[in-house]
Amino acid sequence: MFKFLKRSAKGAVVPHEKATAGMATVQMPVPENVVIPMSMHIGAPAEPVVKKGDPVMVGTLIGKAGGFVSANIHASVSGTVVDVAPMRMVNGAVCQAVAIHCDGNQTVDPACQPPVVKDKESLLAAVQACGLVGVGGAGFPTHVKLAAKVDTLLINAAECEPYLATDAREMLECSESILAGIQAVMKYCEIPHCIIGIERNKPECIDLMCTLTRGVEGVRVKPLPMRYPQGAEKTLVETCTGREVPQVGPSGKPGLPADVGCIVMNVTSVSTLGKFLKTGIPLVSKRLTVDGDAIAKPQNIEVPIGTLYRDVIAACGGIKPEVELGKIIFGGPMMGGAAPSADFPVLKQNNGLLLFGRKAATLPEAQPCIRCGRCIEACPMGLEPVVIVENYNQKDTAALQKLCVDLCVACGSCTYVCPAKRPVSQTVTLAKNWYLREQRKGGK
Repeated sequence: MFKFLKRSAKGAVVPHEKATAGMATVQMPVPENVVIPMSMHIGAPAEPVVKKGDPVMVGTLIGKAGGFVSANIHASVSGTVVDVAPMRMVNGAVCQAVAIHCDGNQTVDPACQPPVVKDKESLLAAVQACGLVGVGGAGFPTHVKLAAKVDTLLINAAECEPYLATDAREMLECSESILAGIQAVMKYCEIPHCIIGIERNKPECIDLMCTLTRGVEGVRVKPLPMRYPQGAEKTLVETCTGREVPQVGPSGKPGLPADVGCIVMNVTSVSTLGKFLKTGIPLVSKRLTVDGDAIAKPQNIEVPIGTLYRDVIAACGGIKPEVELGKIIFGGPMMGGAAPSADFPVLKQNNGLLLFGRKAATLPEAQPCIRCGRCIEACPMGLEPVVIVENYNQKDTAALQKLCVDLCVACGSCTYVCPAKRPVSQTVTLAKNWYLREQRKGGK
């Protein structure tokens, strides 16, 4: 089994389709109701601390972290709790959720005050109080990540998925908050170096961040190649530092950036921290890119967390009357997931809503594999997707272990480059999930 997997020059060249990149963020009108799940992060669900009939304000704690690897959850609107009950998420999981009827006033809870930070311990406490998680997609609680001792902070501003422009707008609209968050992490976590990685297709963002950080000790901007998935954590570490994250870390578990002295934070996550340190208002809203050929008014829109996607669609002018809606995707076209309806809430880690008409959403018919090896060439993790698929079909756990199926990051590059139009990434994801279940059961 290899200790390191070579990842440089891997991935795929995807279209730079970001029609909303030049559009300033608009604020969504307060919806009538929001539904806020208690599980919007990796780790234990939060525990509801409110009940039906309770009044809440923006920033009121409604869910307390259910453990160290968990996150606090706050009301995103002011109003009244109308229900606390289980709900089924778009991924099929069931968790508790708090439904709030909004009063439209968006009154901020007086308890929301800027935290007093004087050392690493108090910074981590502030991060935990904010309910901050990786808002770029993973949803990992940030206070857990920042506990590691490292020498380099990497800010992930690659935003390599087509369509999505939320991180670009964060840089253009909230650059001072980004710098404030970076400097706080560097100071209190005693991290001497920071690299801000931005894909070269965002020259305006690169210029702005270079100007902002000029003269700031230890901080530099790194323009990244326009090759998807530059924003994948391990790819970003290698591109920015030359270090390779090991397949297996010192603990025997999958390697992490911290194993090579790095912490990776999404640019919007670090900006959210900067805002919280200034205002005391926790993570209660999220910017979404709403795009696709079926939506009437594509835009970047800031919405309260827990807003139902159907209300977001309505705020963007609804579906074009001449278009038959064919597919709803939460996230980007490469790593996002198709949803059966828009009756689900916006989560902390959501960053996009794509709506496509029937024609654009129709997938080409899959053809037999021609053994071209393009999926192997494209995989940023150095895996062999076509071989993984074959061994998954045979349900061979030993072979899947040797093929390191658990390292797949589901970036979608293999499916994108496949000339036979086979659902390679989807099948490898099934293989990974099946393999991990078998491992938990002790299967061989």
